[in-house]
Amino acid sequence: MTSEPTGAPAVRGPVHVVGEVLATKRAGAYRHLTIAAPGLPERFRAGNFVAVSVGDGRLARRPLWIHRVKETGAYGPTLDVVVEPRGPGSTWLAELPVGARLPVTGPLGRPFALPREPVSCVLVGEGYAAAPLFPLAARLRERGCPVTLVLAADDEGHLLSALEARRSARSVSVITRDGSVGVRGDVPSQVEAILERADADVVYAAGPTTTLAAVAAAAERRGAWSQVALETPMACGTGLCQGCPVPVVAEDGVTRRVRACVDGPVVRGDRVHWGELG
Repeated sequence: MTSEPTGAPAVRGPVHVVGEVLATKRAGAYRHLTIAAPGLPERFRAGNFVAVSVGDGRLARRPLWIHRVKETGAYGPTLDVVVEPRGPGSTWLAELPVGARLPVTGPLGRPFALPREPVSCVLVGEGYAAAPLFPLAARLRERGCPVTLVLAADDEGHLLSALEARRSARSVSVITRDGSVGVRGDVPSQVEAILERADADVVYAAGPTTTLAAVAAAAERRGAWSQVALETPMACGTGLCQGCPVPVVAEDGVTRRVRACVDGPVVRGDRVHWGELG
């Protein structure tokens, strides 16, 4: 099948460095951090994440999606990550000042695979988890793929980079549960029509489990390939603790558990046993 994505290119292993916060900016409900982490941006592929040490080490490390890699003056390529302050760890990260030092390990995880030829791609992201879809959109455009980007959230404050999205895709759809901007509703109620309008061949999604399950099911019904970036707690991010199991249906029909941090976080949507994942 010509639209089946190719495997992601092999990259060198992750690095562990003490990074430096170069910039911090509030955007709606989120805090965007720009981090200098030498040697890490050069290894990045869309869908990778980083694990950062939080506080004095008493809290578990936090996985963060990489929103973009960009050049920042004398520091060379740097990372942008998105933090939603909700608990002690994420609040600590969001309050870091410019100049703070931050242990960072990455890039981690299996990235998105890209189509073999230019095909219609739909990217669906909800909340801060939409972050990895922006560098993915850039890579797909480089390959000549028409890109439709769907951003969803509870309200306008939780939409991620809505203005930037219009520079990243041919078409942008916005969905909010409260109707404060875009279409009122949620991804499960809207995704079928969006895939139909875009004549989607390949579908990518990032967000909560209910969103990913709905996107994967809609893609399978129309015969499109889907890949999802799983949002799941990861205590170590490197596969050692075995704390992020994901039930995946293998080719033989048997459900096996893989580790989201190393076997994912990007997996085929039609392979996840969504009922067991919850």
